[in-house]
Amino acid sequence: MSSHIHLIISSQENELQDIIRDLKKHTSKEFIKAIKELPESRREWLLAKFDYAAKRVKKGVSYKVWKDGYHPVILDTSEKIEQRINYIHYNPVASELVYHERDWKNSSYAIYEEDNLEISAVKAHPL
Repeated sequence: MSSHIHLIISSQENELQDIIRDLKKHTSKEFIKAIKELPESRREWLLAKFDYAAKRVKKGVSYKVWKDGYHPVILDTSEKIEQRINYIHYNPVASELVYHERDWKNSSYAIYEEDNLEISAVKAHPL
């Protein structure tokens, strides 16, 4: 999505909150680096927004890219997993950003299409 991200994450070694913390930390640094280095027309505006957000929370950072928190959902059945995958894929369509799920550039939709000849379909295994 253009303003947020949906992920399905599983780990046996790390706690979810640690994964999310590290993801936000890493991507924040990379976003700021890219904004500063690439010819971004909104550079000053973006940096000012992230700077303002950082000053509001007073955590000693120069820029705050992500909001605090996340909204975990336990996916403990095959039905819940399938429902979430469908929700994630349809989200850009519901937001009227694209006409079809496969049209969203950063979607995993194509790997679930059975007739997709370029990418093999995902084989789901029951839990």
